[in-house]
Amino acid sequence: MAQLLKSSSTKSTLLNVLRHNNLWFGSLSHASRHLRHVPPSTRVSPNPITRLCNTMADKLSNINSHEDTNNSQVMDFPGGKVAFTPEIRFVSESSEERVPCYRVLDDNGQQLTNSQFVPVSEEVAVKMYSDMVTLQMMDNIFYEAQRQGRLSFYATAFGEEAINIASAAALSPDDVIFPQYREPGVLLWRGFTLQEFANQCFGNKADYGKGRQMPVHYGSNKLNYFTVSATIATQLPNAVGAAYSLKMDGKDACAVTFFGDGGSSEGDFHAALNFAAVMEAPVLFICRNNGWAISTPTSDQFRSDGVVVKGRAYGIRSIRVDGNDALAMYSAVHEAREMSIREHRPILIEALTYRVGHHSTSDDSTRYRSADEIEWWNKARNPLSRFRTWVESNGWWSDEAESDLRSRIKKEMLEAIRVAEKTEKPNLNHMFTDVYDVPPLNLREQELLVREAIKSHPQDYPSDVPL
Repeated sequence: MAQLLKSSSTKSTLLNVLRHNNLWFGSLSHASRHLRHVPPSTRVSPNPITRLCNTMADKLSNINSHEDTNNSQVMDFPGGKVAFTPEIRFVSESSEERVPCYRVLDDNGQQLTNSQFVPVSEEVAVKMYSDMVTLQMMDNIFYEAQRQGRLSFYATAFGEEAINIASAAALSPDDVIFPQYREPGVLLWRGFTLQEFANQCFGNKADYGKGRQMPVHYGSNKLNYFTVSATIATQLPNAVGAAYSLKMDGKDACAVTFFGDGGSSEGDFHAALNFAAVMEAPVLFICRNNGWAISTPTSDQFRSDGVVVKGRAYGIRSIRVDGNDALAMYSAVHEAREMSIREHRPILIEALTYRVGHHSTSDDSTRYRSADEIEWWNKARNPLSRFRTWVESNGWWSDEAESDLRSRIKKEMLEAIRVAEKTEKPNLNHMFTDVYDVPPLNLREQELLVREAIKSHPQDYPSDVPL
């Protein structure tokens, strides 16, 4: 009998019986206490139902007492006390409701009622919008240059301009950036010129990487922007190490690293989050969840509620933000930065957005998603038009200012490309320098072989690359 009463289903049945016979007392403990205090004359009554109730009351009392004892026991385990439970209970794979997405502006650029955001001055707001337009125009012109055969490769940030510019605006120049390859807007905000972008894409001798990197793999020591690495997610552990260094040196700065939703499938992502949490490193992990990892949709990347919930598993404070809302991105990154530095903690930001462009010039995204889907996102949730509406509503922008900006940027871009194309390429010997103080034998042999191949087949070697 006692064993039977231990099951929750049996208890539930008992309660229904008691309720049906007008013996409902609100709870099992209440019922047992009430039945124990029934007058003696009733308790000894030969009525079988009464005797059954008395027996049940005693059993319930013993079970409840036993359960209270079990539930009050805890184990002092590293990381905190852990309560015991007699139930076989698995942690759910997901919560009933998805994590909400923070936003300030609706899809039409209208400020939401009672929205919380960090105030933005006219100067900052105008620069944010101007840089978003500049980034879009730069992408358009470089993309066309690649299609004309003047560049070997290019990747745009279409649809993700707000994440680029708004996050950069919320940071300090002292914060160290570890980008992926879709954050040129961060460099643009910090002062990287259109000519410097063009020099890198064309790989001339003015390129800081000396022509060794693919186009759009930018870097700038002066602007605290580590050079882009094509391998996915390798920048994440590096960012944690840099953040820990900033913390040890007592700097009023943090490390900031960007990655896509596909990057969260890499082992480096998980190692970096755990490393950051344990070392309490001031680092911001900003995920551009744009729906696609090249041709792989997020539905094939993970079964969790996006990326934001992964932070909690590693003990990292996290937030989900509308990545196409510049005000929301600015506010979230601004608050995250202050919290990260002040409290010595990592923060994970999942920015929901959409990659309107192809993954790169090597990709045709219409082979795995519809043109209608792309067009809908480009029109209905365009980050530039949303932010422009808000800026104009404050009286800070006009059609005339828009026309002047676009005209000026187009001229500057075309001139930057003209200069970059005419600038001499880096010398061949730069392929073998800047790693070893004294080049090892194998590198010297490789350089010799390259020069012999060029001498034997001069027609196959670019004439504009000095030997």
